[in-house]
Amino acid sequence: MNGISALLTISLITFFVLGMAVTSSLSLLLSINFESAFAQTDTPIQEDGKSNNNLSNNTVTYSYNIYSSNNNVQEAPARLHNSSVSYYDNNTTGYLVYPELANNTQQQLQQELMPAVVIIHEWLGLNEHIKNQADLLAKEGYVVLAVDLYRGEVATDSNRAMELASSVRNDPDSAIDNLQSAVNYIKSLEIVDGTRIASLGWCFGGDWSLQLALNSSENPLAATVIYYGRPVTDIASLSSIDWPILGIFGDQDQSIPVESVKQFASALNASDVTNEIFLYEGVGHAFANPSRDNYAPKETTDAWQKTIGFLRTYL
Repeated sequence: MNGISALLTISLITFFVLGMAVTSSLSLLLSINFESAFAQTDTPIQEDGKSNNNLSNNTVTYSYNIYSSNNNVQEAPARLHNSSVSYYDNNTTGYLVYPELANNTQQQLQQELMPAVVIIHEWLGLNEHIKNQADLLAKEGYVVLAVDLYRGEVATDSNRAMELASSVRNDPDSAIDNLQSAVNYIKSLEIVDGTRIASLGWCFGGDWSLQLALNSSENPLAATVIYYGRPVTDIASLSSIDWPILGIFGDQDQSIPVESVKQFASALNASDVTNEIFLYEGVGHAFANPSRDNYAPKETTDAWQKTIGFLRTYL
Protein backbone atom coordinates (compact mmCIF):
# COMPACT_ATOMS: atom_id res chain seq x y z
CA MET A 1 0.00 0.00 0.00
CA ASN A 2 2.86 2.39 0.80
CA GLY A 3 4.30 1.81 -2.70
CA ILE A 4 0.92 2.49 -4.34
CA SER A 5 0.46 5.68 -2.26
CA ALA A 6 3.91 6.91 -3.24
CA LEU A 7 3.22 6.30 -6.94
CA LEU A 8 -0.15 8.10 -6.65
CA THR A 9 1.50 11.07 -4.96
CA ILE A 10 4.21 11.31 -7.65
CA SER A 11 1.56 11.11 -10.39
CA LEU A 12 -0.48 13.91 -8.85
CA ILE A 13 2.60 16.14 -8.50
CA THR A 14 3.59 15.47 -12.12
CA PHE A 15 0.07 16.26 -13.35
CA PHE A 16 0.07 19.53 -11.35
CA VAL A 17 3.49 20.63 -12.72
CA LEU A 18 2.50 19.86 -16.31
CA GLY A 19 -0.76 21.75 -15.85
CA MET A 20 1.11 24.82 -14.59
CA ALA A 21 3.50 24.66 -17.58
CA VAL A 22 0.62 24.51 -20.06
CA THR A 23 -1.13 27.42 -18.36
CA SER A 24 2.08 29.47 -18.46
CA SER A 25 2.54 28.76 -22.16
CA LEU A 26 -1.03 29.72 -22.99
CA SER A 27 -0.63 33.03 -21.18
CA LEU A 28 2.28 34.02 -23.45
CA LEU A 29 -0.01 35.21 -26.23
CA LEU A 30 -3.58 35.57 -27.28
CA SER A 31 -4.23 34.27 -30.78
CA ILE A 32 -7.20 35.76 -32.60
CA ASN A 33 -8.43 33.01 -34.87
CA PHE A 34 -10.48 35.13 -37.22
CA GLU A 35 -10.05 35.30 -41.00
CA SER A 36 -8.97 39.61 -42.54
CA ALA A 37 -7.63 47.70 -43.74
CA PHE A 38 -8.51 50.71 -40.70
CA ALA A 39 -8.31 53.68 -42.93
CA GLN A 40 -4.74 54.86 -42.94
CA THR A 41 -4.44 58.36 -41.54
CA ASP A 42 -1.68 60.88 -42.04
CA THR A 43 -0.77 60.95 -38.35
CA PRO A 44 2.69 59.37 -38.01
CA ILE A 45 3.05 56.50 -35.56
CA GLN A 46 5.97 56.70 -33.16
CA GLU A 47 7.86 53.47 -33.75
CA ASP A 48 8.17 52.72 -30.05
CA GLY A 49 4.51 53.46 -29.43
CA LYS A 50 5.37 56.36 -27.12
CA SER A 51 5.11 60.13 -27.46
CA ASN A 52 8.91 60.45 -27.28
CA ASN A 53 11.43 58.16 -28.93
CA ASN A 54 14.94 58.43 -27.56
CA LEU A 55 17.41 57.32 -30.23
CA SER A 56 20.49 58.79 -28.63
CA ASN A 57 22.33 55.48 -28.93
CA ASN A 58 22.60 54.99 -32.67
CA THR A 59 25.11 52.14 -32.48
CA VAL A 60 23.34 48.91 -31.62
CA THR A 61 24.55 45.34 -31.30
CA TYR A 62 21.70 43.04 -32.27
CA SER A 63 21.34 39.58 -30.73
CA TYR A 64 20.23 37.81 -33.87
CA ASN A 65 20.90 34.38 -32.38
CA ILE A 66 17.62 34.78 -30.48
CA TYR A 67 15.81 33.37 -33.50
CA SER A 68 15.98 29.66 -32.85
CA SER A 69 14.72 27.32 -35.56
CA ASN A 70 12.00 24.71 -35.17
CA ASN A 71 13.70 22.59 -37.81
CA ASN A 72 15.32 19.56 -36.20
CA VAL A 73 17.14 18.58 -39.40
CA GLN A 74 20.82 19.43 -39.16
CA GLU A 75 21.82 21.60 -42.11
CA ALA A 76 25.06 23.17 -43.26
CA PRO A 77 25.30 26.93 -42.62
CA ALA A 78 23.91 28.91 -45.54
CA ARG A 79 26.35 30.89 -47.66
CA LEU A 80 24.74 34.14 -48.70
CA HIS A 81 25.15 36.27 -51.78
CA ASN A 82 24.25 39.92 -51.23
CA SER A 83 24.41 43.06 -53.33
CA SER A 84 22.90 46.49 -53.80
CA VAL A 85 20.53 46.59 -56.75
CA SER A 86 18.68 49.36 -58.52
CA TYR A 87 15.06 48.26 -58.72
CA TYR A 88 13.13 51.54 -59.02
CA ASP A 89 14.15 54.59 -61.12
CA ASN A 90 17.75 55.75 -60.92
CA ASN A 91 17.72 56.90 -57.30
CA THR A 92 16.44 53.87 -55.43
CA THR A 93 18.71 51.03 -54.39
CA GLY A 94 17.62 47.98 -52.45
CA TYR A 95 19.48 45.24 -50.62
CA LEU A 96 19.25 41.85 -52.35
CA VAL A 97 20.35 38.68 -50.56
CA TYR A 98 19.84 35.00 -51.21
CA PRO A 99 21.44 31.65 -50.29
CA GLU A 100 24.17 30.20 -52.46
CA LEU A 101 24.01 26.42 -52.64
CA ALA A 102 27.41 24.80 -53.05
CA ASN A 103 28.03 22.62 -56.11
CA ASN A 104 24.74 23.59 -57.75
CA THR A 105 24.79 23.86 -61.50
CA GLN A 106 22.75 26.47 -63.34
CA GLN A 107 20.42 23.71 -64.54
CA GLN A 108 19.77 22.59 -60.96
CA LEU A 109 19.03 26.16 -59.90
CA GLN A 110 16.49 26.52 -62.67
CA GLN A 111 14.81 23.32 -61.56
CA GLU A 112 14.70 24.47 -57.94
CA LEU A 113 13.40 28.02 -58.13
CA MET A 114 13.25 29.73 -54.77
CA PRO A 115 10.43 31.64 -53.08
CA ALA A 116 11.03 35.34 -52.47
CA VAL A 117 10.14 38.01 -49.93
CA VAL A 118 10.05 41.79 -50.34
CA ILE A 119 10.74 43.33 -46.92
CA ILE A 120 9.90 46.89 -45.94
CA HIS A 121 11.87 48.85 -43.37
CA GLU A 122 10.73 50.61 -40.22
CA TRP A 123 10.55 54.40 -40.04
CA LEU A 124 14.34 54.81 -39.65
CA GLY A 125 14.95 53.52 -43.17
CA LEU A 126 16.98 50.76 -44.78
CA ASN A 127 19.59 50.44 -42.05
CA GLU A 128 21.84 47.61 -40.92
CA HIS A 129 19.12 46.15 -38.69
CA ILE A 130 16.83 45.62 -41.68
CA LYS A 131 19.68 44.20 -43.77
CA ASN A 132 20.43 41.74 -40.97
CA GLN A 133 16.77 40.76 -40.91
CA ALA A 134 17.01 40.15 -44.66
CA ASP A 135 20.06 37.93 -44.10
CA LEU A 136 18.18 35.90 -41.49
CA LEU A 137 15.32 35.34 -43.88
CA ALA A 138 17.65 34.40 -46.73
CA LYS A 139 19.22 31.74 -44.52
CA GLU A 140 15.78 30.14 -44.36
CA GLY A 141 15.89 29.61 -48.13
CA TYR A 142 14.37 32.81 -49.55
CA VAL A 143 15.49 35.38 -52.07
CA VAL A 144 15.01 38.66 -50.19
CA LEU A 145 14.83 42.22 -51.47
CA ALA A 146 14.85 44.92 -48.78
CA VAL A 147 13.32 48.00 -50.37
CA ASP A 148 14.11 51.65 -49.70
CA LEU A 149 11.23 54.11 -49.46
CA TYR A 150 13.57 56.95 -48.41
CA ARG A 151 15.82 57.05 -51.51
CA GLY A 152 19.02 56.27 -49.64
CA GLU A 153 18.52 58.29 -46.47
CA VAL A 154 18.63 56.63 -43.04
CA ALA A 155 17.27 58.59 -40.08
CA THR A 156 19.26 58.73 -36.85
CA ASP A 157 16.70 60.55 -34.71
CA SER A 158 12.94 60.46 -34.27
CA ASN A 159 12.31 63.92 -35.70
CA ARG A 160 13.91 63.12 -39.03
CA ALA A 161 12.30 59.69 -39.06
CA MET A 162 8.88 61.30 -38.63
CA GLU A 163 9.59 63.75 -41.47
CA LEU A 164 10.64 60.95 -43.82
CA ALA A 165 7.71 58.73 -42.89
CA SER A 166 5.27 61.61 -43.36
CA SER A 167 6.71 62.46 -46.77
CA VAL A 168 6.08 58.89 -47.91
CA ARG A 169 2.55 58.82 -46.51
CA ASN A 170 1.83 62.12 -48.28
CA ASP A 171 2.73 60.56 -51.63
CA PRO A 172 1.20 57.06 -51.42
CA ASP A 173 1.12 56.54 -55.20
CA SER A 174 4.91 56.81 -55.41
CA ALA A 175 5.33 54.46 -52.47
CA ILE A 176 3.07 51.83 -54.04
CA ASP A 177 4.88 52.27 -57.37
CA ASN A 178 8.18 51.69 -55.55
CA LEU A 179 6.91 48.50 -53.90
CA GLN A 180 5.32 47.14 -57.06
CA SER A 181 8.61 47.72 -58.87
CA ALA A 182 10.35 45.71 -56.15
CA VAL A 183 7.94 42.82 -56.70
CA ASN A 184 8.46 42.96 -60.46
CA TYR A 185 12.23 43.11 -60.04
CA ILE A 186 12.45 40.09 -57.77
CA LYS A 187 9.99 38.20 -59.95
CA SER A 188 12.27 38.76 -62.96
CA LEU A 189 15.23 37.00 -61.33
CA GLU A 190 15.93 33.62 -62.91
CA ILE A 191 16.33 31.93 -59.51
CA VAL A 192 12.88 33.04 -58.27
CA ASP A 193 9.54 31.31 -58.60
CA GLY A 194 7.33 34.25 -59.52
CA THR A 195 4.24 32.58 -58.07
CA ARG A 196 5.78 32.40 -54.58
CA ILE A 197 6.43 36.00 -53.51
CA ALA A 198 5.45 37.56 -50.18
CA SER A 199 5.83 40.95 -48.50
CA LEU A 200 6.88 41.55 -44.90
CA GLY A 201 7.14 44.82 -43.00
CA TRP A 202 7.60 46.15 -39.48
CA CYS A 203 5.88 49.23 -38.01
CA PHE A 204 5.93 51.84 -40.80
CA GLY A 205 6.86 48.96 -43.11
CA GLY A 206 3.94 46.95 -41.76
CA ASP A 207 1.64 49.73 -42.94
CA TRP A 208 3.08 49.47 -46.44
CA SER A 209 3.12 45.68 -46.50
CA LEU A 210 -0.65 45.82 -46.11
CA GLN A 211 -1.00 48.69 -48.57
CA LEU A 212 0.96 46.70 -51.14
CA ALA A 213 -1.47 43.82 -50.67
CA LEU A 214 -4.40 46.18 -51.20
CA ASN A 215 -2.87 47.36 -54.48
CA SER A 216 -1.70 44.07 -55.99
CA SER A 217 -4.85 42.50 -57.41
CA GLU A 218 -3.39 42.66 -60.94
CA ASN A 219 -0.02 41.31 -59.82
CA PRO A 220 -0.96 39.08 -56.87
CA LEU A 221 1.32 38.01 -54.07
CA ALA A 222 1.32 34.64 -52.35
CA ALA A 223 1.34 35.97 -48.76
CA THR A 224 1.52 39.16 -46.67
CA VAL A 225 3.15 39.58 -43.25
CA ILE A 226 2.49 42.60 -41.02
CA TYR A 227 4.34 43.35 -37.79
CA TYR A 228 2.35 45.97 -35.84
CA GLY A 229 1.39 47.94 -38.92
CA ARG A 230 -1.79 50.01 -38.86
CA PRO A 231 -4.80 47.86 -39.67
CA VAL A 232 -7.38 48.57 -42.34
CA THR A 233 -10.95 47.55 -41.62
CA ASP A 234 -12.79 48.42 -44.81
CA ILE A 235 -14.28 45.14 -46.02
CA ALA A 236 -14.60 46.27 -49.64
CA SER A 237 -10.90 47.14 -49.74
CA LEU A 238 -9.79 43.93 -48.06
CA SER A 239 -11.86 41.81 -50.42
CA SER A 240 -9.33 42.55 -53.17
CA ILE A 241 -6.76 40.40 -51.32
CA ASP A 242 -6.77 36.79 -52.45
CA TRP A 243 -3.94 35.35 -50.35
CA PRO A 244 -3.21 34.73 -46.65
CA ILE A 245 -2.22 37.44 -44.16
CA LEU A 246 -0.17 37.05 -40.97
CA GLY A 247 -0.54 39.83 -38.40
CA ILE A 248 1.70 40.25 -35.34
CA PHE A 249 0.61 42.75 -32.67
CA GLY A 250 1.11 43.58 -28.99
CA ASP A 251 -1.76 44.32 -26.62
CA GLN A 252 0.16 47.19 -24.96
CA ASP A 253 0.76 49.02 -28.24
CA GLN A 254 -0.26 52.65 -27.64
CA SER A 255 -0.35 53.31 -31.38
CA ILE A 256 -2.54 50.36 -32.37
CA PRO A 257 -5.34 49.68 -29.87
CA VAL A 258 -6.46 46.12 -29.26
CA GLU A 259 -9.92 46.98 -30.53
CA SER A 260 -8.53 48.01 -33.93
CA VAL A 261 -6.73 44.67 -34.19
CA LYS A 262 -9.97 42.85 -33.42
CA GLN A 263 -11.79 44.95 -36.02
CA PHE A 264 -9.07 44.12 -38.53
CA ALA A 265 -9.48 40.41 -37.84
CA SER A 266 -13.27 40.63 -38.12
CA ALA A 267 -13.02 42.53 -41.41
CA LEU A 268 -10.64 39.92 -42.81
CA ASN A 269 -13.14 37.24 -41.83
CA ALA A 270 -15.96 39.11 -43.50
CA SER A 271 -13.81 39.49 -46.62
CA ASP A 272 -13.00 35.75 -46.71
CA VAL A 273 -9.27 36.46 -46.43
CA THR A 274 -7.37 33.57 -44.84
CA ASN A 275 -5.31 34.91 -41.97
CA GLU A 276 -3.47 34.32 -38.74
CA ILE A 277 -3.66 37.24 -36.30
CA PHE A 278 -1.62 37.06 -33.09
CA LEU A 279 -1.98 39.52 -30.24
CA TYR A 280 0.84 39.12 -27.71
CA GLU A 281 0.06 39.91 -24.09
CA GLY A 282 2.12 42.43 -22.17
CA VAL A 283 4.20 43.82 -25.06
CA GLY A 284 4.05 47.12 -26.90
CA HIS A 285 4.89 48.62 -30.26
CA ALA A 286 8.13 47.52 -31.97
CA PHE A 287 8.60 44.69 -29.46
CA ALA A 288 10.59 42.69 -32.03
CA ASN A 289 13.36 45.28 -32.42
CA PRO A 290 16.32 44.60 -30.09
CA SER A 291 17.28 48.30 -30.01
CA ARG A 292 13.99 49.45 -28.47
CA ASP A 293 12.89 49.74 -24.88
CA ASN A 294 9.85 47.63 -25.73
CA TYR A 295 11.97 44.72 -26.94
CA ALA A 296 10.54 41.37 -25.78
CA PRO A 297 12.92 38.47 -26.56
CA LYS A 298 10.57 35.55 -25.91
CA GLU A 299 7.70 37.03 -27.88
CA THR A 300 10.09 38.05 -30.67
CA THR A 301 11.39 34.51 -30.99
CA ASP A 302 7.88 33.07 -31.00
CA ALA A 303 6.69 35.62 -33.59
CA TRP A 304 9.66 34.88 -35.84
CA GLN A 305 9.01 31.15 -35.68
CA LYS A 306 5.38 31.81 -36.58
CA THR A 307 6.55 34.00 -39.47
CA ILE A 308 8.85 31.31 -40.85
CA GLY A 309 6.14 28.66 -40.44
CA PHE A 310 3.61 30.88 -42.22
CA LEU A 311 5.96 31.53 -45.13
CA ARG A 312 6.83 27.84 -45.43
CA THR A 313 3.15 26.99 -45.55
CA TYR A 314 2.09 29.52 -48.17
CA LEU A 315 5.24 29.92 -50.27
